[in-house]
Amino acid sequence: MGCITVSVEKSFKERLAKFSWVNWSEIGREELLKKYIFENYIKTGKITKEEEKFCEKVDWHPVDELPLKKEFIERLKKTSKGHYTKSMNSQELKNWFEEL
Repeated sequence: MGCITVSVEKSFKERLAKFSWVNWSEIGREELLKKYIFENYIKTGKITKEEEKFCEKVDWHPVDELPLKKEFIERLKKTSKGHYTKSMNSQELKNWFEEL
């Protein structure tokens, strides 16, 4: 396995040291893998089974990084302005999302 050294300012290093229980190497490894998966997802629109397992493990998906569609934001704004008391079943909710 390769090794990467990252230089940080002294004040930042002191702040990180306050969290001695955090495995910063693991966090860096996960973030780099997320970036790699996201870039591949943007190019291909797919993720591999291995990448899917990683995404499940860290509760993340490349779609999480994509901006919300303007149509979705507008619909949410309209919904938030009204008073709605009717609850939706799963099929109605699915239909609502498909309309976007």
